[in-house]
Amino acid sequence: MRLEAVEVRAGYGRRDVLGGVSFALETGEALCLLGPNGVGKSTLFKSLLGFLPLHGGSFLIDGKGVPYRDRKGMAKLIGYVPQSHEPPFPFRVLDVVVMGSLARSGIFSGPSREEFGRAARILDRLGASHLRDCVYTEISGGERQMVLIARALMQEPHFLVMDEPTANLDFGNQMRVLQQVRLLARSGMGIMMTSHVPDHAFFCCSRAAILSPGLPFRVGAVEEVLTEPALREAYGIDVRILRRREGGWTIKTCVPVPWESPEG
Repeated sequence: MRLEAVEVRAGYGRRDVLGGVSFALETGEALCLLGPNGVGKSTLFKSLLGFLPLHGGSFLIDGKGVPYRDRKGMAKLIGYVPQSHEPPFPFRVLDVVVMGSLARSGIFSGPSREEFGRAARILDRLGASHLRDCVYTEISGGERQMVLIARALMQEPHFLVMDEPTANLDFGNQMRVLQQVRLLARSGMGIMMTSHVPDHAFFCCSRAAILSPGLPFRVGAVEEVLTEPALREAYGIDVRILRRREGGWTIKTCVPVPWESPEG
């Protein structure tokens, strides 16, 4: 299955924040969207999800327009993982996960025993089965993020949109979430995520894109898009991409060049 943006323009009121954005994402791929604050990453997601009307262009899935008016059909195509979520009541984790199935069945259809079983299996798949009976409002930020991923997976979507899934997480929880991104893409799901850290794209994504004010939208293979000149141009700082072979892996990391001289 293929998700496409074709010359998308979007913004607020009459003001365009995005102009002429085009890309394609296949199921089984993970695409990381990077760029400085305020360039329209969240605007792109909001327009893709139907929260904002387009000013121009279109989003297509397998050549057909995204069915925004068909809520159930939309839920089967695209799942969404927000940065954070605070439920109005202290629900049990398993109940929060099961809520994801309502997007496909309807709010007036109570979840079945089978759906609770499926929710438990998804938590187990994410390594979070120990959380199932915990109170969602009392678990850590990293644990909540796993629960939100599980809730989105209850929809069984073909594509998963993740808005800064590692925001405000410690290093260990960041890596656990990114490892799940890798595994979900390998299982055949299409992932589109935002991040402020180029290393995240190196770690778990096959494709990357850069949104930057005054510059053309760039998208392609990670190693082709996330180059030192491109990152320097986007963020206004000098960087180096370091590579090291370790146990059959090529490890890449992006580091800033210090402003002061080595002598201090």
